[in-house]
Amino acid sequence: MNLNQITIPSLNVEVSTAFYKKLGLHLIVDASPRYVRFELPEGEATLSIHLVDELSNGNGVVVYFEDENLDELVKSLENKGIEFTQLPKDQTWLWREARLLDPDGNEIVLFNAGENRKNPPWRIN
Repeated sequence: MNLNQITIPSLNVEVSTAFYKKLGLHLIVDASPRYVRFELPEGEATLSIHLVDELSNGNGVVVYFEDENLDELVKSLENKGIEFTQLPKDQTWLWREARLLDPDGNEIVLFNAGENRKNPPWRIN
């Protein structure tokens, strides 16, 4: 099995499209204003955004994007006007993470985990 697609909700697909393009995703399907799909700079997974009438309450979507040059990526995005809720920080689970919100409040985590993403010291066999 392979995870190849994640779809997130949006109240304004066009605003979200501009945001994710600014993050560096490449738009490959444009059925605005109801749906768009992106491919990422690396890997085969895609991310799509679909129009909803209302967002869910409580904890929502959290999307993780890994980048080997996390600190440089964050600086580049800050220069483009992206605001972060947390700048790069080493976590106790051995990942370095930065956090931000998309226009609909979906949490985005930019991180670098290296080998620890799938093989942390506490991995079970």
